[in-house]
Amino acid sequence: MGIVKIDDDLHEEARRASAVMCRSINAQAEFWMKVGMLAEANPTSSFNDIVKMQFTAAKVQVPDLAVA
Repeated sequence: MGIVKIDDDLHEEARRASAVMCRSINAQAEFWMKVGMLAEANPTSSFNDIVKMQFTAAKVQVPDLAVA
């Protein structure tokens, strides 16, 4: 575990987003970093594509709303 210094405004955005997403501030920042890293590595993938790839990798079955 390490300490990462971020801008105060970004920290406040992470705090607000974490409340909405029911995550800790650290978990929210970690989520944003992971998605950002994956987006840089896969520049043609959308956010939804990246989340779907992560669900698939974790063997999470998400029902298709069009079928449900």
